[in-house]
Amino acid sequence: MATRVDNPFSSERLIQTLLLDAEVSHIRHIKGARARGLSKLGISTVRDLIYHFPFRYDDFSAVVRIADARLGEKQSILGIVDEVTVKHPRKNLSLVEVTVLDGSGVLVATWFNQPWIAKSLKSGTQVLMLGRIEHHFGYKRLSAPLYTVLSSADDAAEAAVDARKAAGIRPVHRATAAVPVALMSKLVREALEATDTVLDPLPVELRIKHGLMSRQSALRAIHFPDDWLEQKQAHKRLAFEEVFYLQLHLIRKRRIDVETGAAFAHLTKAAVIDRLSQALPFKLTVDQEQCIRDIFRDMAVECPMNRLLLGDVGSGKTIVAAYAIAAVHASGTQAAMMAPTEVLAEQYASSLGPLFDAAGIPWALLTSATNRQQREMLLEDLACGRTTVLFGTHALLEPDVAFKHLTLAVIDEQHRFGVAQRLSLKEKGSGCDVLAMSATPIPRSLALTLYGDMEVSYLRSRPRSATKVTTKLLSRSNRGEAYDAVKTALEAGEQAYIICPLISFDKQQAVEQQDQEQAEPELITEFTAELDGEHIKAAEQEVVFLRNKVFPNARIGLMTSRLSSAEKRKVMTDFRSRKIDILVSTTVVEVGVDVPSATVMIIEDADRFGLSQLHQLRGRVGRGTADAKVFLIANPHSDEAKERLKAMVTTNDGFELAEYDLSLRKEGDILGSRQHGATALRLINVIRDSEIIQKAHEDARLILTDDPKLAFPQHRLLAWELGSIFDRERDR
Repeated sequence: MATRVDNPFSSERLIQTLLLDAEVSHIRHIKGARARGLSKLGISTVRDLIYHFPFRYDDFSAVVRIADARLGEKQSILGIVDEVTVKHPRKNLSLVEVTVLDGSGVLVATWFNQPWIAKSLKSGTQVLMLGRIEHHFGYKRLSAPLYTVLSSADDAAEAAVDARKAAGIRPVHRATAAVPVALMSKLVREALEATDTVLDPLPVELRIKHGLMSRQSALRAIHFPDDWLEQKQAHKRLAFEEVFYLQLHLIRKRRIDVETGAAFAHLTKAAVIDRLSQALPFKLTVDQEQCIRDIFRDMAVECPMNRLLLGDVGSGKTIVAAYAIAAVHASGTQAAMMAPTEVLAEQYASSLGPLFDAAGIPWALLTSATNRQQREMLLEDLACGRTTVLFGTHALLEPDVAFKHLTLAVIDEQHRFGVAQRLSLKEKGSGCDVLAMSATPIPRSLALTLYGDMEVSYLRSRPRSATKVTTKLLSRSNRGEAYDAVKTALEAGEQAYIICPLISFDKQQAVEQQDQEQAEPELITEFTAELDGEHIKAAEQEVVFLRNKVFPNARIGLMTSRLSSAEKRKVMTDFRSRKIDILVSTTVVEVGVDVPSATVMIIEDADRFGLSQLHQLRGRVGRGTADAKVFLIANPHSDEAKERLKAMVTTNDGFELAEYDLSLRKEGDILGSRQHGATALRLINVIRDSEIIQKAHEDARLILTDDPKLAFPQHRLLAWELGSIFDRERDR
C-alpha cells in the first residue's frame, strides 16, 4: 500500500491539488439533491467528478449540406426550420415532423412520442442536427436526431457565430435524473476550472519520453476536446497514467510482501518427486516442465511465492500443482488445495489421489458432505501433520480447520474467490506460498493489469495434443445432425453432454404451448422457454423431451445448480462410471469436470453464452484418447453473435479466443473480477492498449528499482498521488 508523504509544495497549485480529494460539494452549484445524484454514480470527491469521463462524444463539427449528406452515415446538418407538424397516427402515438432547409435541399426530421419538441423548433429557427441519414418517401430523413436550437435572429452574422459555438465535439457523460447530461457537463467544467493549475505527479522524464500532455491539459481535452487529435492525445496521457499508477501500486505491494514475509524454503529435489513422475501415465509437456521449474525456483527460497498459473482448458494445470505439493511433502510440511465447487474438489481426489498414493503422499478431502465422524478424524490427522494435502472447497476456510504447518495454498479458479477468502486460506500458515490457477486464458497485457503483484506462468499446449476436437454450428432446424452424432457415440460405448442455458421454466407455459397438439404434458414434442421472444432450451424439460422423443433407449441424467451436493455427487459418479449415457446440464459443468469417455457435446442456444463460457464447456470433451465433436445450436440474429460463434468454429486456441472476447467486452466487465484498485481503471483497453500497458509496467519497475520508497524529490508527489488513489479505494 502506498504511504502518504509530506507534500513539499506550498502554493495555490498545492491548494488546488489538495482540492481533488475534497468532497464534491466544494464545487459551486453542488449541494443537496445534486450531491446525492452524483453519489449514485460513485462521485463523492472532486477527483471522482473530474475523472468521470464521457462514455461517448457527439460530433457536430463536420457540418455538411443536405444535398451532400451521405445515406447511412451519421452526419451533422445546419439549416432553418421551415415547417413543424404534429401528427397522431393512432391512439397514444404522436409524431413530430420537422422540415429543414439549407439552400441545397430539404430534410425531414421525425420524433415519436415527444410532442414538446414542436414547441422548441419553431418555423424560422436555425437548428443544428446530428443523426444517421436515411431516405424515405422521396426525402432525406433523420429519425430522432440530436439537435441544438441556435438563433431565430435575422442577423446572418449573429447566426454564423451561434453556429460556430454549437458545432464541435460534445461529451456525453453518464448522468442521473437529479443530474442530467447537460448539467453534468456544466459541473465537470466547474470542477476543471477550480483545479486548473493542479500539480502533475507524472515525472517530467516520463512525459518527455512518451510525448504525453500535462495532466490538466489532458483532463480538459478528454472532456471538451477541440478536435479528435486532441482527444486522442488526452486519452493517451490519461490511459498511461492510470495503468502506470496501478503498476506502481501492485509492484510495490509485491515487494513489500517479499521483504516482510518469511516463507519456508522447500526441497525441490527428492525421491517423492521422482515417484510422482514415475506414477504419471503420460509425459509432461514442455510448458508443464517450464512451469514446474518456475514454481520450484520460487518455493526453494525464503520469500513467499505468489504465482498465477494460467492455462487453457485441458492444459494440465492440476498436474503442475501436484508437483508443488510433492515438494511440500518432501519438506515435511502441508498444502491445501481449494476449489470453487464440490464437484471439482472431488475430482482432485479422484485424479490426484491415486498418484499421491503411488508417491506416498497422504491426502484427504473435506467438503460440506463430509460426515461429522470423518471430519473429526480428518482434522485430527491434519492438526498433527499426518495428512500432507487437504483438498476441499470453502469448507477449508472454517476456523476449526487447523494445519500443523501449512506452507502452500493452491487456489483453483481463483477469480471465483474473494480477496478475503484467498487471504483467509493463506493465513492458516505463516509465510505461506500461494499458487493460484485459472482456466481462463488471458493475454499478457491483461495479466499485467490485473495481476501485477503476481508472477505469471502460462500453459498453452495440451498433453493430449493428438486428440482432435471439431466444432460445428447448426441451425435449430438442423440439430438432428447433432443427435445422430450422439447416437453414433453411444453405439461406440462413448458418452455425451447436452448443455442448456436455462434450468427450467414455468411448466404451465409448456402445457399451454402443446395444448394445440392434443398431447399429454409428459409427451410434448419439445419443451422450450420463451424469453425475449426467443424459444430457449431449459434443462429440466429437455430431459423429458430427449427421453421420450430422441433417445428412448439411453440413460439420461440431469445436472443443475438446483441439485443438492449429494445429488450432484451421485450424478457425476454415475456419469463417470458410465451408468449415465447422456448428461443434460447447465454451465455447472463448465470448469474442471473430467470424463474421458465423453466425446460429443451439444450446446443449445449457443448464442446466449459468452466465448469464454463456450470454450470452457468445449473443454469437457476430448479429454480421453478419442476425437470429439461439439455442436453449437443457434440461430444468431446479431452480427456480433454470428462472429463469436464463427470464432468458436474456426479455432480451439483459448488465448486467441480470449483476445477476441476481450475486444468485444466492456472494460468494466473485464476488470470487475479483480480487487486491487481496478476501479481506478477507466480508459485502458487491454487489447487496444497492450503496448501502453507493457511500457507502463516497465517504467514502474525501473522507477521502483532506483527508488523503492518513492522518496526522491521528483517522486514525492507521485507517492502522494498513489496514496490518494489506493488508500481511498481500499477504504470504500
